Amino acid sequence: MISSPLLSEGAASRAELDRAPGRRRASARRRALPATVVIALIVLAFLLVAAIWPDLIAPGDPLAIHPRDAFQPPSAQHLFGTDESGRDIFTRVIHGTQASLLIGVTATAIGIGLGLVFGLLAGLGPRWVDFGTTRLLEVMFAFPGLLLALLFIVIYGPGVVTSTIAVGLSTAPGYARLIRSQTLQVRDAPYLEASRVLGRSSVYRLTRHLLPNVAGTLFVLATLGVGQSIVWASALSYLGLGAVPPSPEWGAMLSAGRTYITSFWWMTFFPGLFIVLSAGATTLLGRGLQQRKRAS
Repeated sequence: MISSPLLSEGAASRAELDRAPGRRRASARRRALPATVVIALIVLAFLLVAAIWPDLIAPGDPLAIHPRDAFQPPSAQHLFGTDESGRDIFTRVIHGTQASLLIGVTATAIGIGLGLVFGLLAGLGPRWVDFGTTRLLEVMFAFPGLLLALLFIVIYGPGVVTSTIAVGLSTAPGYARLIRSQTLQVRDAPYLEASRVLGRSSVYRLTRHLLPNVAGTLFVLATLGVGQSIVWASALSYLGLGAVPPSPEWGAMLSAGRTYITSFWWMTFFPGLFIVLSAGATTLLGRGLQQRKRAS
């Protein structure tokens, strides 16, 4: 039997139509956000509202003391209980969101800014510059991140500003290595070579070609880094090297509640819970963005 070209073309068209809904469903599944990312976005939205407008969620003074209400357990009147001075812990945790998130975001910005400078310098500079920068980063990597932050604080003294800078400096080597690796991948791309042949300046190639291609990686790194910075800054405050009681900052609240941890668990549980929620939400969001970036 001789097959007709028209029949063959019609069969191919029908097969293509049959596959189209499957492709659309697969594309829709790729575009749909995973449940973990949705939960992370909800938690982050709540934390952002708490940071921008804390009085909307917990009206009241986080520093107001009521000695008669000291050590009250969680109840309808005090959702998270009270501390040793009768301060409402729910109010303090909500009002402390702004300070904790601000420290985390600022420290991440410092780390990524320094990482961007060193990463681009190593990736775009001559071989001797790359060698020297890489050896410097390896020396900094020899110190655990938190230990490097503690060393900086020992030199310049404790405080919120110092601990924020210390966390940013301790995270910079990791960002620098990743940005260097990304820069080396993009540096030899054909469009950069074409821009160089056309006589474009180095600044033009950096701002118009290189940075836009690294921006996606930077955004993912920033999302992952905020959670880490919040945990490290809270750890420094817990050690008395950052924010100090009675400041409504999560790490400082943990430090104040550790004396009573065996008797009044809520004083440390709820600040610690918010540290875990913020770090977990930013990490889940960063991982989700990383997976979507790889899949695209």
